[in-house]
Amino acid sequence: MLEEDKLQVLSTHVTSNTVNAVLLKQFITTRADMEDEKKQKFLLEKHKDIARIDQESKRTHGWYVRVRFVGKTHSKFFSDRKCGGRYSSLLSAISWRDKTEKKLGKIRTNKHMVTVSNSGTGVVGVRLNEKLNRFEVSWVTHQGKQGKTSVSISKHGKKNALARAIAIRQEKEKARLEYSV
Repeated sequence: MLEEDKLQVLSTHVTSNTVNAVLLKQFITTRADMEDEKKQKFLLEKHKDIARIDQESKRTHGWYVRVRFVGKTHSKFFSDRKCGGRYSSLLSAISWRDKTEKKLGKIRTNKHMVTVSNSGTGVVGVRLNEKLNRFEVSWVTHQGKQGKTSVSISKHGKKNALARAIAIRQEKEKARLEYSV
């Protein structure tokens, strides 16, 4: 190979390496920007049972998690400083919430759930209507609409009517929670 050809090949190689380095730097920068955008979007999203606390006067910054289940509340605060930043503390808070719900036996969903019954039956969404001699069942559909039905005590007997009403309520609640868009 002639000296001139060697110089041209070397020149082409150096130029292509420079172009590759510039492209690689742009790719890394673009990827980092995309990651930052994803983190920002994630920080701005609402997360069930998790609230942001920024109290400048007490230098308190972090995420407060509250898991309520069967009349008890479990809570914990995740400080930005201790967790290594706003994003890390949110990830820690979400992880703690999910583990706590699993430990308690609470179903993991972002939908609202009622777990304490104010009716005399002890079952959420099932109540006794003595005047009409029936158990009334109510629920919310996945579209957010109210659903209602009743089970006759005269027809099924009190024990069987209650069992049927509870089964209907459980079926409707399960359908609502399992529905995905």
